[in-house]
Amino acid sequence: MSYFTPTELAQAEIEIKKSRFIAFAKGIQSRAEGMTWLAEMKSAYPDARHHCWAYILGDPACATNAGMGDDGEPSGTAGKPILNVLQHKDVGDLMVIVVRYFGGIKLGAGGLTRAYSQSAQAVMEALPTHQQIPFTSVMIDCDFSQEQPIRHLLSTLDGQVESIDYRHQVTIEARLPAVHIDSFTDSLNAIGCPFKCL
Repeated sequence: MSYFTPTELAQAEIEIKKSRFIAFAKGIQSRAEGMTWLAEMKSAYPDARHHCWAYILGDPACATNAGMGDDGEPSGTAGKPILNVLQHKDVGDLMVIVVRYFGGIKLGAGGLTRAYSQSAQAVMEALPTHQQIPFTSVMIDCDFSQEQPIRHLLSTLDGQVESIDYRHQVTIEARLPAVHIDSFTDSLNAIGCPFKCL
């Protein structure tokens, strides 16, 4: 499955009953990277009351890892609503941090949940993304006469040759979008050429 990933940092701000909610979103590759960014945001906004967050790693349809934090807000009123927004977008490898400046008026649990959801929604609408296409690496053993047809087949399927080894026969290492692996398999089987996914 392909999904979208952030291309740069995005920011959005909303105000509810004098509380300011400043939301930031950016791409991350690991929890450790996200926690480093969270520490940087706490340093950048030291006078804010809360720094609530959520992240999702990998394909959002079946994330490899996700996390959230309420940073002192009542349990379940900040991190969970942010994560809920992320889980309903087709964007992965992403973290959202919402910095809150308390305005003196308590919002209550329902009000907080709505405020953090709206903040996450606002920053996601501002977030530039690009499509992440998963690739599969393959190794093909073929005769010298099959090399050019296989190179041509790879190019028609948006594949890339990574390396070629010439010995008794030709061994091609290549990458191609995972969505094309079935048609690639069918084509190679038709010419009797063995290959394996790496």
